[in-house]
Parts: sequence; C-alpha cells; structure tokens
Amino acid sequence: MVLRSVIRNFVRLESSSGILLLIAGLIALVLSNSSFAGVFDHILHLKLYFGTNLPLFYKSIQHWINDGLMVIFFFVVGLELKREFLEGELSMPSQAILPVIAAVGGMAVPAIFYLLFNFNNPETFQGWAIPSATDIAFSLGVLSLLGKKVPISLKIFLMALAIIDDLGAIIIIALFYSSNLEIFSLLVVLFILFFLYLCNRRNLQNIWIYILLGFFLWIFIQNAGIHATISGVLLAIFIPHKKTKQGSLLTCAENKLHPWVAYLIMPLFALTNAGVYLGDVSLASLSNPVPLGIMTGLFFGKQIGVFFTTFLLIKMGYARLPSGSNWIQMYGIAMLAGIGFTMAMFINFLAFDTDIYINQAKIAILIASFTSAVLGYILLNFKSSRN
Repeated sequence: MVLRSVIRNFVRLESSSGILLLIAGLIALVLSNSSFAGVFDHILHLKLYFGTNLPLFYKSIQHWINDGLMVIFFFVVGLELKREFLEGELSMPSQAILPVIAAVGGMAVPAIFYLLFNFNNPETFQGWAIPSATDIAFSLGVLSLLGKKVPISLKIFLMALAIIDDLGAIIIIALFYSSNLEIFSLLVVLFILFFLYLCNRRNLQNIWIYILLGFFLWIFIQNAGIHATISGVLLAIFIPHKKTKQGSLLTCAENKLHPWVAYLIMPLFALTNAGVYLGDVSLASLSNPVPLGIMTGLFFGKQIGVFFTTFLLIKMGYARLPSGSNWIQMYGIAMLAGIGFTMAMFINFLAFDTDIYINQAKIAILIASFTSAVLGYILLNFKSSRN
C-alpha cells in the first residue's frame, strides 16, 4: 500500500536522523567539557544580522537556529500533523484513540511528577512542560536497531504518539510560554492568517505565496509576543492538501523539507543546545528539584502515563493492542517514550532564563533519555529474542 510505504520511508528517515542527533549531541558535550569550551561558547553567541540591525534580525547564531531554523522544523511537524489527521493513522477515531489517549497520559503524568518537586518554587515552576514530549527521531532510532523484531504496528503507534506529543508541546508553547502580547501585531497576524485561509480555499499551488506570507507571519508573531516557532505550525495548517497531477502542495513541501530538517536542522539544534559542563555534576546536584522533577517525569512519568492509559483503554474495550504486539512490548514502547531530547531541550530554553537551571535541566534530560533508551531497548530485545 502507498500509505504503508510512506510510513516506512518516514520511519527510516527519522531513525537515521536519530543517529546524527546523537553524534551532534555528543560533539556538543565534548566541546563544552574541553579546552575549546570558551571558543565554542563564543561562536554560539556571535551576532549575525541580515540587512538591518533591528533586534528581530540581529541575533546570535544560537538564537538564529532556535528562532529561525526551528521554525522550519515546526513547519514540517505541522505538515505531518495535518497529513496524519487527514489521511494517516489519526484520520479515523478508531485508529487515533489509542495513541491520542496514550500521548495525553504521557504528557500529563510527567508534568505532575515535575510539579511534585517544584510546586512551591516560582523560579522553577515554569519547567513543568520539559518532561512532557517524546523525541520522535531518537525513539524511532532505537526501534530501528531492533529491525524486524518489533512489529511495524508498534512503530506506527510510537510515531503517532510522538507526533501528538509534538502537537501538545506546540499548544503548550503557545499558551504558556508567550507573554506581553502586543495587540496591533496580533491583529496583523490575524489579517495574514485570513489571507492564508483564502489561498487555501482557492487551492493556490504557488509555494512562494505561502513563503512570503509565512515570512511576515514570522515577523509579526514575534512582535506580538508569541514565540517565533508557532508561525511555522500556523503556516502549515493552511498549506493545501488537495491532490493534483504533481501531488498535493503539502506532500511536496513535506517531502522536500523533511531531509533538511532530519539531517541538518535537528543536528544543528542538538549541536548548539546540548552542550553542558559536567564538572559540577554530583549526586547532590542531581537531587535538586529541577533535575529530580525532569528525571522522574521523563523516566517514570512517561512509562506510567503511556502504559497505564493504554492498559485502561484496552481493558475497557475502547481500543486494542497494535497487531502482532503484546503487553511487554507495549511497556518497552512506553519506556522509549521517555526519550525527550529535542522538544525537551527547546522548552528548557523557554522555561528558564538562568544558566544554573538550564544546565541542570540539560543534564537531567540527557540522563533520563539515555536511561529510557537503554532499558527500553533491552526490554524489547529480550522479549523479541524469547519469541
């Protein structure tokens, strides 16, 4: 089937991207703990501007990646979400209910774990969303190491769960990590969205029209006090998916941009954001509220949230296990959902503006994600070997 072939290609692409993410993250860690740490940090904070030195166009290299290139990442995520809801695994309620409810549980329970340690601290309270999202590239990358031992239905389930996680993270960023809204710019944003709606209704197939409107959307979204990456998701919503002889504009854009996101943008994000000095790491530092909340949230919260919501839904008769899988394998998938690298790192920078909390969160994300990946792999491999 064409749809199954598309899904298989998607899984293969994300899996190989996970390897690049790991390499980029390791390089960032090595550089941040070597004699080149000062030079590396200096390069990340070099200011670049394009045509003008206005604050919007005068950012450090790290900010251009986080507020510029990551907009393209979120745009592709938005395209994937729209396609999944229109024709993919999320297009029918009977198909969507299991990963949707599992994703909701997998976001809520980690947040509760985090808040148990940080509820009374206004400085760290904002980090509650850090352990909520699953990294699709890393999680599928670990599954790819198991090859055909894991049924494709479980890979599709994990992919759908991670995509819904991304949607939840996007909504969280829009609602909780935007501030000081500027009314005039917000009105301009609504005006641009109306034009995008008209373009979609007329099924305009010229991508440059959407790019131009998306550029102005990016400008005024930031001026309005909303994080820049939301512009990528909003633009994706209005890209038409009506079939033509050349295929839909949405599919064409997704196929062309996906390799750039998987092999360039996400590794660059990891390279510029995963670096943290490990010399101060100790058991005492890991027992602080921020790392404790993130580690327990990602490792224990994800497992509990994903597995038990899935268990209850299936036992109540509203859904069934993915074909060819069993409960032990489902628990292994719940473990892999605790890999929360890219989106967790991204929310970390939005939640905190103090280096000590940012670095504590980075270390906690790395430890919890690594532990979830290793134990999830061992459990899935052990069960598959017994079969």
